[in-house]
Amino acid sequence: MKINTKVLNNIVHLTLEGKMYVQESIIVREEVLSQFEKGYKDFYFNMKDLEYIDSSGLGVLVGLHKKAIEQNGKVSIENLQGPVKELFELTRLNLVFDIR
Repeated sequence: MKINTKVLNNIVHLTLEGKMYVQESIIVREEVLSQFEKGYKDFYFNMKDLEYIDSSGLGVLVGLHKKAIEQNGKVSIENLQGPVKELFELTRLNLVFDIR
């Protein structure tokens, strides 16, 4: 999996490409936590090119969402497609996250 991170207008934009399994989930969590430490609290995940996400990846996103809310921030998900979109709908996480 490839992760591209950039900050625009105090919002951390993360573009995820490929497949997100346990090991990749840990990397994503560490990347976002490092951004929290820098004072950022709003995150946009672009998942246009994410082909697959497993339960550990969903768990990391839910945990980051909870942490962002605690700090008056938010986690938004953009460009859900294919099996990843279906999984968000099946687990009803599309009702939890700000989906764009």
